[in-house]
Amino acid sequence: MTAHSAPLPSKLPAKLLPILHYPDPRLHTVAKPVTVFDAHLAQLAADMALTMYEAPGVGLAATQINVHDRLVVVDTSEDRSDLLVLVNPKIVWASDDLKLWEEGCLSVPGVYEEVKRPDRIRVQAQDVEGQWYEVEADGLLSVCIQHELDHLNGKVFVQYLSQLKQTRLKTRIAKEAKAAALEALEAGH
Repeated sequence: MTAHSAPLPSKLPAKLLPILHYPDPRLHTVAKPVTVFDAHLAQLAADMALTMYEAPGVGLAATQINVHDRLVVVDTSEDRSDLLVLVNPKIVWASDDLKLWEEGCLSVPGVYEEVKRPDRIRVQAQDVEGQWYEVEADGLLSVCIQHELDHLNGKVFVQYLSQLKQTRLKTRIAKEAKAAALEALEAGH
């Protein structure tokens, strides 16, 4: 990986943000390019990183927290030491060789399915200060970045699944939501 992603100021007190859950229609909103690089953007990135780590996850797109700007945070390291903040990311090259990877998503908790994606990619992005840099990624990092960029484009990974699997998943989620609502109602009486 070659990158110079500017580190987030460590003195920013980060806060946890609520994550949207599938099938929330806001997850299908296409994010707009970031045009202002200021303290608010750095704070948002810090809040997203904390939210991702606490979930716990290895990637989070702004779309997942109902902010529709082209911003992603990713860290696939075991010790949370390799945070990448990708602002206005775009894939500029992808390998022809595809690999199946089991993916999960913070917006679709408890669901893991195999998705076929390019094994290697090169991404151009800006850091929180607006400086352009490039990342070459393979394996898990490649999958994670592609997954998060899908979110920025309004796509959730379950859309790669067959129509039958999508229907079963929506049915299961609806049943779980109904059961949770009934349980909450019974607990209140």
